[in-house]
Amino acid sequence: MRPVGRREMLGKVGHAALTLLSLLLLWQEAAAIEVPLDPKIQQDLKQPPTIIKQSVKDYIVDPRDNTIIIECEAKGNPMPIFLWRRNGRLFNIGKDPRVTMRKRSGTLEVGFHNGGRPEDYEGEYQCFASNELGMALSNKILLRVSKAPLWPKEVLAPVQVVEGSPLVLTCNPPPGLPPPLIFWMDSNMTPIHQDRRVSMGLNGDLYFSNVLVQDGQKDYSCNARFNFTYTIQQKNPFNLKVQTTEPYNDTSYNASDPFGGRKIAETSPSFLTPEGSGSFKMVLRDEQLLLECIAAGLPTPSIKWFKRGGDLPAQKVKFQNFNKTLKILSVSEEDAGEYVCMADNRLGSIRHSINVQVKAAPYWLDKPTNLVLAPEENGRLVCRANGNPKPNIQWLMNGEPINKITETPTSTNREVLGDTILFRGVQIGSSAVYQCNASNQHGYLLANAFVSVLDMAPRMLGPKNQLIKVVMNNRTFLNCPFFGSPLPELRWFKNGQGSGLDGGQYRAYINGTLEIKRARKEDEGIYTCVANNMLGNAENQVQLEVKEPTRIIQAPTYQSVLRGSKATFHCKVVSDPSLPITVNWSKDGERLDLGWRLKKDEESLTIPSVSENDEGIYTCTVKSEIDQDSASARLTVSEDTFHNPSVFSTLPPDRPDPPIDLDLSDPLARSVRLTWIPGNDRRSPVTEFLVQFEENHWEPGRWRNLSSYPGDLNSVILQLAPNVNYQFRVIAINSVGWSQPSQPSPRYKTTAAPPDAIPRDLRGWGSNKDNMELTWEPLRDLEKNGPNLQYNVWWRRKDSGDDWTNVTTSETKYVVHHTETYVPYEIKIQARNDLGSGPESNIVIGYSGEDKPTDSPTELRVSKVGSTRANIHWKPVDLSSVQGEFKEYRLYYWRESSLVPGLVVSKEKKTTGFYTTVPEPSGILKDLVPYSKYKMFMVVANSRFESLPSNNVEFTTAEGVPDAPRFFRINRRSLDTLYLEWGKPLEPNGILIGYQLVYQRVNGSRLGPQQFETFRPNMTDFILRLPDRSARYKFSLSALTKVGMGEVYAEESPLFTNEAENFTDATDVVNKTVAVEKEKQPPVNLKALIAGEMYHLRVYSQELNSVSKSVTFQTKAAHIDQVDIATQGWFIGLMCAIALIILILLIVCFIKRSRGGKYPSSGFLTGFTKYLVRDKKDLPLDPVDQKDQDGSFDYQNGSSVRDRNENENSSDEDNKPLQGSQTSLDGNVKESDDSLVDYGEGGDGQFNEDGSFIGQYTVKKDKDETEGNESSEATSPVNAIYSLA
Repeated sequence: MRPVGRREMLGKVGHAALTLLSLLLLWQEAAAIEVPLDPKIQQDLKQPPTIIKQSVKDYIVDPRDNTIIIECEAKGNPMPIFLWRRNGRLFNIGKDPRVTMRKRSGTLEVGFHNGGRPEDYEGEYQCFASNELGMALSNKILLRVSKAPLWPKEVLAPVQVVEGSPLVLTCNPPPGLPPPLIFWMDSNMTPIHQDRRVSMGLNGDLYFSNVLVQDGQKDYSCNARFNFTYTIQQKNPFNLKVQTTEPYNDTSYNASDPFGGRKIAETSPSFLTPEGSGSFKMVLRDEQLLLECIAAGLPTPSIKWFKRGGDLPAQKVKFQNFNKTLKILSVSEEDAGEYVCMADNRLGSIRHSINVQVKAAPYWLDKPTNLVLAPEENGRLVCRANGNPKPNIQWLMNGEPINKITETPTSTNREVLGDTILFRGVQIGSSAVYQCNASNQHGYLLANAFVSVLDMAPRMLGPKNQLIKVVMNNRTFLNCPFFGSPLPELRWFKNGQGSGLDGGQYRAYINGTLEIKRARKEDEGIYTCVANNMLGNAENQVQLEVKEPTRIIQAPTYQSVLRGSKATFHCKVVSDPSLPITVNWSKDGERLDLGWRLKKDEESLTIPSVSENDEGIYTCTVKSEIDQDSASARLTVSEDTFHNPSVFSTLPPDRPDPPIDLDLSDPLARSVRLTWIPGNDRRSPVTEFLVQFEENHWEPGRWRNLSSYPGDLNSVILQLAPNVNYQFRVIAINSVGWSQPSQPSPRYKTTAAPPDAIPRDLRGWGSNKDNMELTWEPLRDLEKNGPNLQYNVWWRRKDSGDDWTNVTTSETKYVVHHTETYVPYEIKIQARNDLGSGPESNIVIGYSGEDKPTDSPTELRVSKVGSTRANIHWKPVDLSSVQGEFKEYRLYYWRESSLVPGLVVSKEKKTTGFYTTVPEPSGILKDLVPYSKYKMFMVVANSRFESLPSNNVEFTTAEGVPDAPRFFRINRRSLDTLYLEWGKPLEPNGILIGYQLVYQRVNGSRLGPQQFETFRPNMTDFILRLPDRSARYKFSLSALTKVGMGEVYAEESPLFTNEAENFTDATDVVNKTVAVEKEKQPPVNLKALIAGEMYHLRVYSQELNSVSKSVTFQTKAAHIDQVDIATQGWFIGLMCAIALIILILLIVCFIKRSRGGKYPSSGFLTGFTKYLVRDKKDLPLDPVDQKDQDGSFDYQNGSSVRDRNENENSSDEDNKPLQGSQTSLDGNVKESDDSLVDYGEGGDGQFNEDGSFIGQYTVKKDKDETEGNESSEATSPVNAIYSLA
């Protein structure tokens, strides 16, 4: 049923859900004003009407009542006035003398003292309460008068039935309001006995599964009781005649053989109700579901119930009428489905399925609430309801459909978006009462919510001029409650000065409270709070006094005295002089009555002639009006067991004896009292008793701590878990240690109960794209509380408004199938056992499974590429296409090749992730190898899958500084020279232009001046003469590219004073030093060794200036899995033969041309002759590609022929720079501007496979003669000819 206002409610929501969602996400609103309950505020506050009491929607009255009361109560300021509508029309109360309205109320009273019939006032009533701020509506109240009609007159013929046959006696009661209660009796007013064979159905009929002869010995009458009128109507009785083929003897009847041995034909089951093999049942949510199956047959069939696709909800289902009726209270959507009843006897069985559909009248998800706003503020009313089918939402304002209200200036500030009304910049005069009507075919809901626009000057709500005393150094709060609309701004001032207290020592809260984090003496003073808004201001004052704390500076101490002696407890106190204090003593928690024997002064308590009754814990408590302090000590009384007390006092304390005589009493469901007798404390008082328990079900024999108690107790109540078979033991503890455990107590088993604990770590996640796995941590053994532990798990899609789906399982995991891909679900769980259900958990958000992303990043590109990093840019994907939790944009990149010729690189793919959701994402790719070609692509990734790759991008990095040399060996050739040998860096990161060696003398902790040596890029060894054979040197070697110097490889060459061995023959010894901390113990790991090398190891002590004996070992050889052709002997021989043939041909060619007079004059000869007669050492050729001993590959040097020729002309003796080259400021040799190509004809020279140059060597005519010295150190054919000449 749907209520209406003054006009018919029409119109539907005109905006799509997407528009509503986007607007709500962008909507910013002020928090609604909370009006305090202060009587002064409420008295002056104008408020629209609010319905606070009304009659039920379906109102049935007794026709015998003299008065009918239809309730309608409302509040508001000004007091509301009331009017009624009856059957949609204005109900004029003044024209009907029987109807009156209560004062200051809308409640109607209809009286029938002077005649009239209640039936004349049946109909539909609706109450309207209004004042100047708006109008509120009640529900529609359907008033009906209870009816108890008579049974129609009828004559019932006797009912004849054959013995053993089924029978149905129909009732067909007259329709009443409300429906009557049916029962069957005989003519003697005796209720008809009902059992599995004979029972009454839900429709009131009486069913016989099979008829016995004795059923005909009485008649049967159907009775209808009408509760409202307290009357019973009786139908004419049925006379039953049972026909039998054999005579019946009453004496032969017994329960096991109701036919007395006579042969009656047996029949298989058949259903009396419902008919057929299937039926349909519709029930509303929260109502009662009743399903019935009554069967005929001989013997009497038994009834069983099932639910297809799941178990019956055991906690909700009840079986009645001898299992013929299934009853579920408060039906929910998960109770829908197909229910099957089965009737069977020994001749067979039959089934009937009932398809149950659960519909729902509207019910609230978010009921609109009153809204109080200040002028120019924003707000909203939300009305969310659910039902089946989905209810229609309609808004009214002051009883009028909101879409039919004439537009006003204030209505432009209001917008209706489906189930939400948005208010923007509300104005004074726009207060109103809004009604939300949610309806479907099964019912309706109506809610009133007013919007009140309030303007009020600030008011102080607390007491005036309070005095507050606080303890020094305590956290303090000064309260200043206030109200106003718009919400005032409140500020605090101290002693009338300052610009407002907030920050540092002070913190001001929005509710008017000022916090002083640590009260000090200087914080004393008068604090003023001032509240301001556009309508005015108000203020209040609080006086703060800071007092010294009350403290016990000399506390009572433990006393152990002999019986009859005196005991004294001291309690010295300091406090603030302005605060009066009281000192009280208590014993064992009870106030101590001093009496005549105990003596108390300001600082102590004295107990003369101590007895056993004086034992206990004495507590001194000192109180002031704002704080207190207390301290306790124990008194023990000892027997004078020794004649000499001094001897007794000299015995050392020991562990206490174990408690004895454990006893259990006061048993309850979850507790029991444990009592014991303490053992001897062994001259050290017991400070604590530890109670342990053992149970014999899950971990028998294992003792666990239960709880501990003070040492003055020997009877405690133990809090226990249900359904556990306990036994206990007690351990005494004193200052020396623990006693032995006591003997165990008798066992005590607690009763079972529903679980108290909630399963922990509930989570939902998808293992496939169309499922969600629900997992949780099972309850611990002591949390189960009873047998047959199971878990109820509920889930529903988040924000969908769907009803919960649930399942009951004993496992710790449940898989929900057929879900959508990656959608959020609300999940909750509950533990249950045979005794009932435990508490429900909080709602947890889980997600169904993820799928492969449908979109890929596009337009991948790079910018600002350096030597080791590059900027990455791409076009992002729509996050909805990720089909899962967005993890990152994942970049796959790999080093395709090095720009250094001949360098073999690993093409292993690497990944890096970028988490960003900006419209134009970018990132930085780091740790790249310089001077290399890279390729990359990008994917978008969720937790399980990656998208298809984006476009491939190729880029090259700039040249960088090289790595350190691969190795650096220092071999001693003689006492005066060192032979230095090194390997080219694994990663040159560019084109090598040489090496730089820096060495300096080491004298203890002092270093001498640095000396430099530079080498060509093809040099890998050097002989260094030592100026001082007894000195120790530190060497640093680094490779160079045009970018700069690379990583340094540092070594030291120590020479020990007590070393006796001769180094002249130790050409393969590498002096390498590893420094070890003094505190570090062996063994020590030696790193960076060369594979396959022989090593001599000695340990040198700087402190003792001595060397250990030498130990020799050899490292394992590196595994070589590839043979380089350039290292094979046959290949080297072939290349040498080819080079020799070419050399001979060149010599012949030059001889022929020289005879023709084409060469320069003797100046050229002189220059070359001088070059040849110089004492030169042949320089080694560039190494060819080969695999080194450490498993890495060497490479061809990438420098030009010009570089090699220039560098090879430097002398080993003086290392002078090349002629025609320039020396930079840092000592490096720069390249010359000329090249050997200039000496060729046509520049068509080329390199052979081993790096040698092949081509015609001619002299360029315009070159200066001095430039001839820049040719290669290897003897040229021309030089050879002129030297022979």
